[in-house]
Amino acid sequence: MNSTGGLIDYLPVVLMMVVAVGFVITTMLATHYLGPKRKSKLKLEAFECGIESQGNARIPFSIKYFLVAILFVLFDVEVIFMYPWAVNFKSLGMFGFLEMLTFMGVLLLGFFYIIKRGALKWE
Repeated sequence: MNSTGGLIDYLPVVLMMVVAVGFVITTMLATHYLGPKRKSKLKLEAFECGIESQGNARIPFSIKYFLVAILFVLFDVEVIFMYPWAVNFKSLGMFGFLEMLTFMGVLLLGFFYIIKRGALKWE
């Protein structure tokens, strides 16, 4: 098979990417240079949900929120790996079943570890 024939097939994709990136860059530059530049104190003030801002946004809060979020994402992604196994359950046979038991064992080991360390306890 001709090796250049395979590369030429990707030309429309590359062309589309170049046009898309070029459009984004052109639009951003055009709005930056052609748009109005009226800065005022009210315009530069932070705005969120129509509520006037009050206080400092840098107030520290508990790291537990981040920890719970990271653990949720971690275990959620791990569970996603079970879907392809469930779809191919019959074709994988006993070997696939034992591999999934090993995977779930490691997953449960990590889960029990975070429970033992108190990562999910709220004071």
